[in-house]
Amino acid sequence: MSISASQWGSPTASRRALLIHGMTMCSNSWEGIAQRLVAEGFFVVAPNLLGHGGRRCTNYRISDFAEDLRPYFVMDTSYDVIIGHSFGNLVTLSLLPFLPKTRETTIILVDSALELTEQTVKNLEYMVSGWTANVKTAEEHMAENPAWSRRDCVLRTLGVTMFDRNTVEVFRQNTSWSASGLLKNAPPNVKITLLAAGQENIPRDTERLNVKVLTGIGHWIQYDCPDAIMDAIPLPRAKL
Repeated sequence: MSISASQWGSPTASRRALLIHGMTMCSNSWEGIAQRLVAEGFFVVAPNLLGHGGRRCTNYRISDFAEDLRPYFVMDTSYDVIIGHSFGNLVTLSLLPFLPKTRETTIILVDSALELTEQTVKNLEYMVSGWTANVKTAEEHMAENPAWSRRDCVLRTLGVTMFDRNTVEVFRQNTSWSASGLLKNAPPNVKITLLAAGQENIPRDTERLNVKVLTGIGHWIQYDCPDAIMDAIPLPRAKL
């Protein structure tokens, strides 16, 4: 059971958002998006996934990551918006059975990890192992990513520092890295948008997806272009 999360805003707010981070990130990494959501009247919750934010990981199936988040849906708790990033997208789609059957829910998948080949998975394992073996400083992230704020760079470094290195077992112990089955089971009351940083990040089966391709930005869309995420969220508009 997940017992580690960040929260923003008032629990009595009329709208709720759940934010699911990606591999080597942490709950705090959503700070910028969370503050924007609070300004729009949301109560925001961002759990630390297994193996992240100082948590240990001993179960490495994607379904285990999703099951660990079941407590966030007890007592009919629901969310108007659920946002996932990268590896967190597969976890987010695995939460579909926990969602209410009639209430409309907006899901936003921030850059795809929905269709990965065996070679891509091996490359990701190698890349993540490299990140954790040589943790970049906030200053290094700032030099490489001029669009990121210093806060974002600090949180990126924090996420890698608090990552349980054993969690790379995820890449070895999941035989399927395809979200096609999960997408086909999405109920009609769930509206799913994929924000992709380039055409190569779009899965083959897009029937249930509203796909928006963003050019000129990197994998961390929440840092490079947070407005793109906010624009994908249905918000009350002022009457003209």
